[in-house]
Amino acid sequence: MENDDNGGDSKFTLIRMPGTIDGDGPIDDTNSSNEELPAEKRAGWDNKVQYILAQIGFAVGLGNVWRFPYLCQKNGGGAFLIPYSIMLILEGVPLFYLEIAIGQRKRRGSVGVWNLIHPYLGGVGIASMVVCFLIAVYYNMIIAWALFYFFNSFQAVLPWSVCPNITIGNISTVVAECDITSSTSYFWYRNTLDISPSIEQPESVVWRMVLVLAAAWLIVFIGTFKGIKSSGKIIYFSATFPYVVLIAYFFRGITLDGATDGLAYMFTPDMSRLADPNVWRDAATQIFFSLGLGFGGVIAYSSYNDVKNNCRRDALFVSIVNCATSMFASVVIFCILGFKAHHRSQHCITTHTDELNHFMNMLLPNGSSIGLATQENFTDTYRIVNATVYEMNATSTDHMDMAQIWTDNRMTDCSIELELKEAVSGPGLAFIAFTEAMIHMPGGPFWSIMFFAMLINLGLGSMFGTLEGIITPLRDLGLSIRKEIVVAILCLLSFAVGTLFTLNSGMYILGIFDTYAGTVPLLLIAFFETIGVVYVYGYDKFAEDLAYMIGDSGPGLYWKYTWKYISPACMIVLFITSTITLFVTPPQYDAYNLETGKLPVK
Repeated sequence: MENDDNGGDSKFTLIRMPGTIDGDGPIDDTNSSNEELPAEKRAGWDNKVQYILAQIGFAVGLGNVWRFPYLCQKNGGGAFLIPYSIMLILEGVPLFYLEIAIGQRKRRGSVGVWNLIHPYLGGVGIASMVVCFLIAVYYNMIIAWALFYFFNSFQAVLPWSVCPNITIGNISTVVAECDITSSTSYFWYRNTLDISPSIEQPESVVWRMVLVLAAAWLIVFIGTFKGIKSSGKIIYFSATFPYVVLIAYFFRGITLDGATDGLAYMFTPDMSRLADPNVWRDAATQIFFSLGLGFGGVIAYSSYNDVKNNCRRDALFVSIVNCATSMFASVVIFCILGFKAHHRSQHCITTHTDELNHFMNMLLPNGSSIGLATQENFTDTYRIVNATVYEMNATSTDHMDMAQIWTDNRMTDCSIELELKEAVSGPGLAFIAFTEAMIHMPGGPFWSIMFFAMLINLGLGSMFGTLEGIITPLRDLGLSIRKEIVVAILCLLSFAVGTLFTLNSGMYILGIFDTYAGTVPLLLIAFFETIGVVYVYGYDKFAEDLAYMIGDSGPGLYWKYTWKYISPACMIVLFITSTITLFVTPPQYDAYNLETGKLPVK
């Protein structure tokens, strides 16, 4: 007998019948579907643990590690947890529960679910597929970057730990571009990306990036070509390994010098930031995208559940794990960043102590009364000298030259807090800031291997869910091509488009995709999903479906009011503010300056 399963089959053989639910009878729009529906020939998860790990793997991604800590740092430290938690309750959990529940009840992907509810809503599923494709195309390039660093970590001396030398005549000297920035920055922008000065100069492809991108898509193909029957097995490792690494990094990180400074800077609350509406918008946006709402992956995964499954408990558990992971990752990240800041602070003090003493002796008449600057009192001495210079300049024009000299030397107080103020996120955090910390950690290559292996697994967990948000709806549309062929075509097409990001200007193009591909479209998709379930399908019927699936009296007032009023209102406000921001802020990107190694905005 031919197996039509979605996981172990060789074909998609679904025939969609108008006016049916799960292909077993006419829809009754007046009565709830609280009788058990005959199960269609459809794949299922091997067990509940596999399903939960898949949802966690999809929800917990790179943003939890390199976006959430940056938002905390930028938006008031520990105070950011207040709007974050509020938006989780009002927006995140209700929408996540809604997607899991409707997918489980209808046992379809994003296209099938909305076609069953109303034919006019089928476009919502199509929009999810398009957004999933656009995001998958550039997201896998990030995984490819992590693969490149992972392969380069298997060396006794990490290749980004020292600047390269060039030989001119008989003289060997450090590459000037690397010398004025840092070895980690140079390795990222020049050795890895070979970046061009602007997006208008695409130049040629970087073949080493083409190779690692091909490797990344090959891994994704192997993990998805059999549907959940293949990705479900891999997910045991890809969903759990990042936690092993985070725990290992936590116990290593808290023992490093400067870790407590990093944590203090991270969690010291600035309550005044709560009055800034942008802080609340950042919190709502982070919740929305962290849980993967609107992609279709959550619906696709839950569609392989047994109908009689407590999806509310699943939604609450995955949401809590996702947010707890963000917070735990922040602790780990700032332990390491605190260590990096401590090392840079000590290097800065060692470099500038004699310079500060020379300045006091030459230019300050009362320099001797301030005392000699040492490595122990450098920061305090600098601040006293700085205040003295500007006080003298304010009271007399005779000291204008001295103040100018002081300003021109660009010396800083070398404090750890100053180093920590350099807020970084995304690739800047993973491939520059973190790699700099690894250079100075004992056993640096080992920790580098672990870190980039973690990034790869975090990315793959999200990629599997994103591609499932494309593959499952294709099945709903009645596609009868062998599944392996569908996945192969999808991966090859994505790889072909993804070669754009392997150009010398590829990082700039990826930034455009990241800014415009998901934000507004996903908000609209999730909004119409909510309207479709609550007002088209009907809240009362949906509530009876939930009571049937879970086996209780149905959703309470919290779920009712968040689904009907609060969550849609949050999405409307977020959509309006995001749209205004896109129109008010002109398109821009940070372009690399080959002479200075800096990233001025263009």
